[in-house]
Amino acid sequence: MARKLSTRKRPDRDVHMIREQLKIEEGIFDTRTMMCLWRMFNHSVVTRLDFVLKTGKEADVYIADAGEKAQGSEYVILKIFRIETSSFPKRMDYIIGDPRFGKVKSSVHEVVNTWCKKEYGNLKAAEIAGVHAPRPYYFKGNVLAMEFIGVGGKPAKTLKETELDEPQQTLDLILADIKKLYAAELVHGDISEYNVLMERDVPYLIDFGQAVVLNHPRAQEFLERDVRNILGYFSRRYNITKDEDKVIDEITGR
Repeated sequence: MARKLSTRKRPDRDVHMIREQLKIEEGIFDTRTMMCLWRMFNHSVVTRLDFVLKTGKEADVYIADAGEKAQGSEYVILKIFRIETSSFPKRMDYIIGDPRFGKVKSSVHEVVNTWCKKEYGNLKAAEIAGVHAPRPYYFKGNVLAMEFIGVGGKPAKTLKETELDEPQQTLDLILADIKKLYAAELVHGDISEYNVLMERDVPYLIDFGQAVVLNHPRAQEFLERDVRNILGYFSRRYNITKDEDKVIDEITGR
């Protein structure tokens, strides 16, 4: 078990403990990331990192034991955005034009930290709007803590991995959440069968880092792509067809 971290100013031993527990290779997570992880421990967001759930070019996802700040949850998801191997500069289209962030410095650290802050803010907006999505708990630098979606410590499967008993109902719930996001002046921007988790027949939207506000210059384009992607998936797999233009009109209230 990871011991409770103190509040001393330079937690060198605590950073070493976290590095040993994660078995992190130098060059993947730097000292700044270690300090962000230490803050998660020190702020009682998590008490122990359990194991890696997923690794990727942009982020690694860990399951952790929840601390007091995790609103009574047993587990927490920690999303640790990569810095040294980051591909985020290629995704600046989702940041440039978003009035919430203004001008972002060109350094990789600044871009990654802005992306992490952006995903936290988007998740908070989704929570307020009543959208089925992970609740955000805390963020620092390139580390984001959010609600674990799953049952009994077992992570929920993606929509792609799930054979639905009521596919029409699931599609209607996803479209209803897209509409709720739009009413909250937000567009997800990357909805697909891979970015929806299924827990007890309820679809949860995930990966909100790229979500944009409605006055972003490409918001309408991203909305149309979201609708096209999800309708296309349900058409291919379950032979459920809906008119894309009518769905968009329903979402936007035209």
